[in-house]
Amino acid sequence: MNLILFEPAETSAPLPRTDARATHILTVLRRVVGDTFDCGLINGPRGKAMLAAVSPTALTLTFGWDTTPPPAAAPITLILGLPRPQTARDLLRDTTTLGVAALHFVITEKADRNYASSSLWSSGEWRRHLIIGAEQAFDTHLPSVTHGQALTAVLATLPPAATRLVLDNYESPAALSTCHLLSDKPIVAALGPERGWSATERDVFRAHGFTFAHLGSRVLRAETAALATVTLLRAKLGLM
Repeated sequence: MNLILFEPAETSAPLPRTDARATHILTVLRRVVGDTFDCGLINGPRGKAMLAAVSPTALTLTFGWDTTPPPAAAPITLILGLPRPQTARDLLRDTTTLGVAALHFVITEKADRNYASSSLWSSGEWRRHLIIGAEQAFDTHLPSVTHGQALTAVLATLPPAATRLVLDNYESPAALSTCHLLSDKPIVAALGPERGWSATERDVFRAHGFTFAHLGSRVLRAETAALATVTLLRAKLGLM
């Protein structure tokens, strides 16, 4: 954890010794009473926390917050064909670390619909992976996330002015690196599941004004393709 994140309600109560953050503070950061460490409020400011007291059951912390907010999230939204749960965990964590505004995991024709009922989603575990990603990046912003919706339902919610790109190895005329992007417009990039988009889904993207692009001739894993896409988009926006 490069930055330890807290929910607002947690800052007014002791941190249980059983919490992974307490273990990190004491055994990894090796803080003792009176020491400070970097912290943040989820979707809020960064600051410093001081270890005020240690008991057998809890840590008492005090907080001071910076007046300068952290940089805003990059204006990038990803639409992702719902992958197997372990791949989704990697995507949640690593795209948050790179920095995106939103993630939509959609039901697709070629993906296993049972992935939508995984305990990753039903238990709320997915949010923990966002927090891990943000802590790694020394950021407090968590992307907004939806999962298990139909592709058409998500497309209907997109901002009209967004630049719309769909990644596809089969029918894309140009590489993503050659696409022209406007820095003052949000970007939506859609990546299919492991088996790719169906012909029907390609037609849906065309009807919603998406430009087709590819990442080259090599076939990438879903998580690799997503990270490569976000990296290229951030670079073209001057964010890297």
